[in-house]
Amino acid sequence: MKNKFFVTLLLACSISTVSAQTPVYMDDAQPIEARVKDALSRMTLEEKVALCHAQSKFSSAGVPRLGIPELWMSDGPHGVRAEINWNDWGYANWTNDSITAFPALTCLAATWNPDMSAKYGKVIGEEARYREKDVLLGPGVNIYRTPMNGRNFEYMGEDPYLASVMCVPYIQELQKNGVAACVKHYALNNQELWRGHIDVNLSDRALYEIYLPAFKAAVEEGGVWSIMGAYNKIRGQHACHNDFALNKILKDDWKFDGCVVTDWGGAHDTYEAAVNGLDIEMGSYTNGLTSESAFTYNDYYLANPYLRMLKDGKVPMSTIDDKASRILRLIFRTAMNRQKPYGSVATEEHYAAAREIGNEGIVLLKNAPVIKKGAPLLPIDAAKYQNILVVGDNAVRLLNQGGGSSELKVKDMVSPLDGLRAAYGDKVTYAKGYAAGRPMYGRADEISQNVVDSLRVEAVEMARKADLVVLVGGLNKNHFQDCEGGDRLEYGLPFGQDELVEALLGVNKNLVLVLLSGNAVEMPWVSRVPAIVQGWYLGSMGGKSLADILSGAVNPSGKLPFSFPAKLTDCGAHAFDELSYPGDSIKQEYKEDILVGYRWHDTKKTPALFPFGHGLSYTTFTYGKPVLSAKTMTADGTLTVTVAVKNTGSVAGKEIVQLYVGDDKCSVLRPVKELKRFAKIALAPGEEKNVTFTLTPDDLKYYDEISATWKYEPGKFKAYVCASSADVRGVVPFEMK
Repeated sequence: MKNKFFVTLLLACSISTVSAQTPVYMDDAQPIEARVKDALSRMTLEEKVALCHAQSKFSSAGVPRLGIPELWMSDGPHGVRAEINWNDWGYANWTNDSITAFPALTCLAATWNPDMSAKYGKVIGEEARYREKDVLLGPGVNIYRTPMNGRNFEYMGEDPYLASVMCVPYIQELQKNGVAACVKHYALNNQELWRGHIDVNLSDRALYEIYLPAFKAAVEEGGVWSIMGAYNKIRGQHACHNDFALNKILKDDWKFDGCVVTDWGGAHDTYEAAVNGLDIEMGSYTNGLTSESAFTYNDYYLANPYLRMLKDGKVPMSTIDDKASRILRLIFRTAMNRQKPYGSVATEEHYAAAREIGNEGIVLLKNAPVIKKGAPLLPIDAAKYQNILVVGDNAVRLLNQGGGSSELKVKDMVSPLDGLRAAYGDKVTYAKGYAAGRPMYGRADEISQNVVDSLRVEAVEMARKADLVVLVGGLNKNHFQDCEGGDRLEYGLPFGQDELVEALLGVNKNLVLVLLSGNAVEMPWVSRVPAIVQGWYLGSMGGKSLADILSGAVNPSGKLPFSFPAKLTDCGAHAFDELSYPGDSIKQEYKEDILVGYRWHDTKKTPALFPFGHGLSYTTFTYGKPVLSAKTMTADGTLTVTVAVKNTGSVAGKEIVQLYVGDDKCSVLRPVKELKRFAKIALAPGEEKNVTFTLTPDDLKYYDEISATWKYEPGKFKAYVCASSADVRGVVPFEMK
């Protein structure tokens, strides 16, 4: 970091002596475009090229001669990663880089609350600013195509509209701190297996309707300052220098004025990188996480090889001027932005935000009585139980560890066991129940059968004597779980958890199962477990959030951002041959096309175990009959849908009202319905509110591959008011003229 401090000091000294002769680029009162143009005119070709590639593992060069500072980047998107060494992947072992771990983005998406997204962006931006980072590598907005993807926990679910709405406030509030969001991984990084070379082919409809909208919203609505390319290929060309994705769509169609940054090691060719829209090359000659080489940063594709091609006239000079302009624009927005606020880290405000996001994102999947006509098992009434047994490795595991680049070094971490002990005191006992091994990347511990058996026996014996059992299981962030670099190997729960669930049920029916994961899992025992909670990876305050929900101090209000298929072949990506998933190791074809997630379950009449948008509450909500403002919509008009929602239970709660639209008859395949609007409302017991949604003609359109434009076909449509994609509370037809 010494280099950064020196350049910053030089810059401060230069600015402190502002005079009539001050260069335009140094004067932040000038428009950014004037500053970019002025700085570019003063730079040598060598200085321009130096901007385009890394100078260390997480920084790229500025222009020291002109007092223009370097850019410092950090992994996200759930917290600011601990400091990495200058020239290798080891941790620097600083003592002042501990931070707040925020809930994973699957949890944020499960809040269905843009206010939580804005709060998330604000506080993580403050932590990145405190750590003097200029670019935070997140949020992730790739679509959840398969529950086997090891990186789904970093993304925002299966629906492009939900991901679009939820990513924009995060970006906007993060960037108010003078820290650039770097939305990732553009595009089609929907699996980790063979991620460095798998060549994805799909229809234009699937690309434009499903996989691109969240990126487009990040650019056009969020105003994002940087985007990270994906590792995979798109139609034969690597995503980090893909002419179609970067030049045509991102920069021409969407008018993106920021920087395209490689994923670490995502560049593969100098000419393609030069002409196909890449701006900053990071991490080349490594696989992104582990290996090192003798190559220097000047050997990168966009370093000396690029400089030689420019001097030899093999690539146009316009390419370097465009790249350097974009990088300067990013520097002026971040590193040279004197208006950015001071940061802060691991404050009470940040912990409160992490806890609130967790509270709103936890999903109550099931809550049934153990005894017929009895009360549901949750919330846990302290007066009813004297011996509460907590079981599970995940009850004590530090789930900030592992996962690859999202690994975090926390200042504080409240485990589920800690949280439940704080809520229920000495009534809580603990048994490990199963072992998952050490958090590691690229490999996993093998647990001997003797250990598995002994831990299970111990937990079962303790459960036999307990009044209530809370099993905290799920996945973790080890390799082959929720972790980058490899996909899951099985849809079922790992580490013998299925057998553990069965054994616990055999001795105690009062079982609450808490699943901590970023993915759906198979549940062969689902009909016999009375209460199931999807708890995600909740970060520093996770134990407090779980205790808030389980105790009833907070009424659960999260809803699933992706479907839970009953079995893997019920998922569209897995309903075909291996070419659809995982591919043949070279190529892959998205054979389910636009029918991703609930679109597949609805259209193919294959119900999900737990559908998209599902989530229960400790209260009940009734919906009135939806009312349309008119029976027809015109090309230049709008239509409103209004529905009354009432809390008919005895406690305050929040309900997420979802509006879907379906096209009754169309010349092309369309899903039964698609999410177009949602609203999260708070209701006191007995309170009723009207929720009004406005639809426009754009909400009725599909991407027409023949004309390469968005269009709708006049005719009959339906508006579905839903509590989940499978829980339709009202349908109203209308016509598009």
